[in-house]
Amino acid sequence: MNILILGGGGREHALAWAVMQNPKCDKLIVAPGNAGIAQIADCAALEIENGAAVVAFAEENAIDFVIVGPEAPLAAGVADRLREAGLLVFGPNRAAARLEASKSFTKEICDAAHAPTAGYGHFTDAGAAKDYVRAQGAPIVVKADGLAAGKGVIVAMTEAEALEAIDDMFGGEFGEAGAEVVVEEFMEGEEASFFVLCDGETVLPIGTAQDHKRVGEGDTGPNTGGMGAYSPAPVMTDAVTQKALDEIVKPTMAEMARRGAPYQGVLYVGLMIKDGQPRLVEYNVRFGDPECQVLMMRLGAQAMDLMHAAAEGRLAGTRVSWGDDHAMTVVLAASGYPGTYEKGTEIRGLDKLPETSFEMCFHAGTVAREGKILANGGRVLNATARGATLAEARARAYAMAEAIDWPEGFYRRDIGWRALGDG
Repeated sequence: MNILILGGGGREHALAWAVMQNPKCDKLIVAPGNAGIAQIADCAALEIENGAAVVAFAEENAIDFVIVGPEAPLAAGVADRLREAGLLVFGPNRAAARLEASKSFTKEICDAAHAPTAGYGHFTDAGAAKDYVRAQGAPIVVKADGLAAGKGVIVAMTEAEALEAIDDMFGGEFGEAGAEVVVEEFMEGEEASFFVLCDGETVLPIGTAQDHKRVGEGDTGPNTGGMGAYSPAPVMTDAVTQKALDEIVKPTMAEMARRGAPYQGVLYVGLMIKDGQPRLVEYNVRFGDPECQVLMMRLGAQAMDLMHAAAEGRLAGTRVSWGDDHAMTVVLAASGYPGTYEKGTEIRGLDKLPETSFEMCFHAGTVAREGKILANGGRVLNATARGATLAEARARAYAMAEAIDWPEGFYRRDIGWRALGDG
């Protein structure tokens, strides 16, 4: 098959790596890709949120299967345009992508499906949102309703923080995403990510992970897009997983189908677990980043078969083969991230890193210029490894991170501390 992956981050490098393991892949193009992806696949300049452009490109290049990596093209309806053109695509249509594109829509669906989640208020003006905060007190969570590239969530530990977040959002800090705001109850417990594939009818769990959102060790400092992750998530026991499926995921999928927007693709289910009871934090309509990196490291070649089955509506007869293994990814970010950081600094030593089924450094924000690999984003590299134990996976991942010569970068040294009990 000729396959096109849309996107250019660490998630897409991991997807490309897994797809390339599969002998059914004859040719792989990634648009726009990055310096790491270019080492294993063809990269193409393409406006990936423009459905017509993506369809034309797919037809010109005899593409058999399109995998949409990030959320923005899905929210823009790119999957709809591809399906209308008769192309096979992995990713939900625009109506189903609202599960990520609108926090208030997700809350509405949860209400209808009786899925356990945080209490909330939905606001279109700052005054009413502030009144709600004052009535509820802190800690409390303030979310931009729309897509904000993983940054539109403020966990406010004080009332003053929450009021400031409301001013920032309605003041335009997150652009159109903050034109409406959802204010939620602060949920206590342990957070985990649960990934399921859906084909419009069947739901197939494909793995769990936990990520570290905060920039500093000990899970301190501002939220980021994710500084590392590991899989599986110890808190996601069989009982918790089954509860999440029965009480949250399946009722949501049934409600979406009832509304004429059956879900097809991967559903990222962000959960808060306390006393064995999962509650929904958020849905994302694509693989998480950096959770995708640890999932792909563990799934390998079968990942493509699973995505293909979801796209063709064949999940009912599909099984996931899990090894009794663990994986960890450590994010190397540019100094200053998630605030102001410098682009264009040179990264050395990448050519000396191992590239095996147990160790891989996925590129997230890199560019190749004049034979050099340069940093081109906030989160830049993902040192990813698997092992028989999480401790073994951690040792391999950190050995890779330490071997990278990039003085302008940094990484957390305690990824997995909760699971390993040594934080």
